[in-house]
Amino acid sequence: MVSHRRTSQHGQSTLAGVTVVSAALATAAAGLSAPPASADPAGRAAGREAATARVDSLYAQAERATEKFDGAQARTKELRGQVAALQDRTARAQERVNRMRGRLGALAAAQYRSGGMDPTVQLMLTERPDSFLEKASALDRLGVSQAGELRRLRAAQRFLEQQRRETVAKLAQLEASRKAVARHKRDVQRRLATARRLLNALPKDARKAFERATRSDGRHEAVPDLHGVVPASGRAAAAVAAVRAAVGSPYAWGRSGPSAFDCSGLTQWAYGRAGVSIPRTSQAQRGAGRQVPLSQAQPGDLVIYRSDASHVGMYVGNGQVVHAPYPGARVRYDPVGMMPISAVTRP
Repeated sequence: MVSHRRTSQHGQSTLAGVTVVSAALATAAAGLSAPPASADPAGRAAGREAATARVDSLYAQAERATEKFDGAQARTKELRGQVAALQDRTARAQERVNRMRGRLGALAAAQYRSGGMDPTVQLMLTERPDSFLEKASALDRLGVSQAGELRRLRAAQRFLEQQRRETVAKLAQLEASRKAVARHKRDVQRRLATARRLLNALPKDARKAFERATRSDGRHEAVPDLHGVVPASGRAAAAVAAVRAAVGSPYAWGRSGPSAFDCSGLTQWAYGRAGVSIPRTSQAQRGAGRQVPLSQAQPGDLVIYRSDASHVGMYVGNGQVVHAPYPGARVRYDPVGMMPISAVTRP
């Protein structure tokens, strides 16, 4: 099972392999706790290993759900902007129709005062003149000016109806996106709550061993040797400076800074500080630039993890990434090979 836990200390010059947190936990727990002679040490260790492995799996599942939540949040924000623009265009189209109908109303009033209203002018003032207009012979009874005014009104009303239909459709999409946000939020919360219950059910010594193995503080550890590393560009250098400044900040799912982050929120925020806009989710960030081999990775490149691209960190040089690991951890340095890598992307 793949884990986010730290696999080596900072300053490594080689890439670290993928590790399994449960094995380390079993070893640590065995050293911390001496079971009674009547107990089955192997059975106890196996039970703790299974529980901690399950916690590891739940954190990975929660991260996948978090990326879905982030994507739905981004889509909801986009739809809100589209709905607002459509509503503005609809309002302006309605104002135009009202002005045109006002002009036609003035014409009708003038004709009425002069001895009666022409039926064609009455037509102009109806809500839907289209059926009359489809009879081309009717236009023969209109003056050139009146016919042009009526055509313009017809076009304005059609545009208004189109805007109304598009607004209704976007509002339906927005409601569906809001429901998706709520659904993914519940999924994240459920998985994290289950993980917390499993941790709390562990013996105290095993729980402390798990926390030591998986939740390093990113703020009080030695910074890896990054002298001599050269970012891919000036904007990459600015993004690296931002992400390194965030080391020690807490993980918080659904957050993109400035004081707390999830994995893709951290990388999006760091590039935002460099004046570069990248997508919100790790899946979308995988395609947000040119993909390069890991052997050619440069500081500022995005390292996408797992086959489903559910985690991302930023390469900062000398075999190290900075990333926001999972709930309870802080933004920190880790070896680039801490998990299976699916892509390295250069924004």
